[in-house]
Amino acid sequence: MCRMLKVSRTGYYKWLKRKCSRRNSEDQRLLERIIYHYSSSRGTYGLPRIYAAIRKEGITVNRKRIARIMRINKIRAKTKKRFKVTTKQSSSARASENILNKNFTSGRKNHIWTSDITYLWTSEGWLYLAVILDVYSRKIVGWSLGSSLSAELVVRALLMALLHRKPEEVIIFHSDRGSQYTSSSVRNLLKSCNIKQSMSSTGSCYDNAITESFFHTLKTELIYWNHYHTRQEAKRSIFEYIEIFYNRKRLHSAIGYQSPVEFEMKNQERIN
Repeated sequence: MCRMLKVSRTGYYKWLKRKCSRRNSEDQRLLERIIYHYSSSRGTYGLPRIYAAIRKEGITVNRKRIARIMRINKIRAKTKKRFKVTTKQSSSARASENILNKNFTSGRKNHIWTSDITYLWTSEGWLYLAVILDVYSRKIVGWSLGSSLSAELVVRALLMALLHRKPEEVIIFHSDRGSQYTSSSVRNLLKSCNIKQSMSSTGSCYDNAITESFFHTLKTELIYWNHYHTRQEAKRSIFEYIEIFYNRKRLHSAIGYQSPVEFEMKNQERIN
């Protein structure tokens, strides 16, 4: 061994007996926390969220140090593929006024909900997902999956949101001009619940950017990394992602690197 490494026997044994430096020991402990948060996020956390997660544990550390340890150990977030936004608008239906006008901010929950529909492929065929997002906390408050792209998909997501949130004030419900959102079934439900409907302007990809951002996150962190053999398999995966990971664990930069549930609970405590 010593001949192969071209070192003296004395030097080799001194190296074996040498204690690990304090800095190296601290780096090793930090690496363990980095690996823990990286694994817990399914490999989706990069430097900003891992740094935020470690600071939330009460560990005082320099961001550059975390970056160095991650770089040395080749720890990086999953490569994100380009996300293509696709919508199918109704040319005949009357659109609602664009109340939000790209102002996606809210000071309380159940004030502004946004909604959109996306799709994913399984070996059994397409599966469609409608979601409803509360702008206040970025929480997905309602969602629905189905094998057909119909207004019923949005109705089920809305009913779920209403059941779970039990809003007491008037809500603004914002979406694109898709035929599902201009359908009589969706509009009748909104009217019966005293919800104001708002719709994106024609040809503007930024008018519902906040919901499209969620779909980008969902697809680049989950969908693109899985091949679903059945729709039921995809449904279980999406349920686990939304309800267990995204709403309760995933740190969101727009709300101070907290999860939506954590953000709502902390702000409720301040109000009380």
